[in-house]
Amino acid sequence: MSVKLQKGQKVSLSKENVGLSRIIVGLGWDEVEQKRHGFFAPKPKPIDCDAFALLLKNGKLTGKEDIVYFGNLTHKSRSVMHMGDNLTGEGEGDDEQIVIDLNQVPSEYDRIVIAVNIYQAEARNQHFGMIKNAFVRLVDARNNNEMCIYNLTENYSGQTAMLFGEVYRYNGEWKFSAIGQGTSDKSIGDFAKRYL
Repeated sequence: MSVKLQKGQKVSLSKENVGLSRIIVGLGWDEVEQKRHGFFAPKPKPIDCDAFALLLKNGKLTGKEDIVYFGNLTHKSRSVMHMGDNLTGEGEGDDEQIVIDLNQVPSEYDRIVIAVNIYQAEARNQHFGMIKNAFVRLVDARNNNEMCIYNLTENYSGQTAMLFGEVYRYNGEWKFSAIGQGTSDKSIGDFAKRYL
């Protein structure tokens, strides 16, 4: 039975799912239909959202190798894997997925930040106000059961990156926090600087 989370809500993953080891973090979004201004106006470019994960030690990012994204699909520990880049967000279901093997996450990492940014947002004049139906959901990889889902419903106009949530370790168990905080960071690198 999936739990629908509200912004700021936290849920235990390990307590409710005994023996949980691998989770699939599914992220999805749809583009708001963009109107062309005039017959000869260029067709709007599709919005390319990129999901990524930051592995933090004591809440800090200690190296760029701890960023898992389309340019670094697998963390050096092999505990976090990005399943590939979706350039348009078209279609039903998850647009991008990040698989986390909770049992393999080295003990020095206490938090995994799950975020999305719009590729070349500034140059393309794009922002999260042009995105609808954005969500993050956590799935038990053993049986594909959805454990929780968080639908982002606020107006994020002008924001170019989005902190969806965090998977974190607390007193020996794994939890998830639904955050839904927009930022104006221009790239994954800019967003990552928040955690240095």
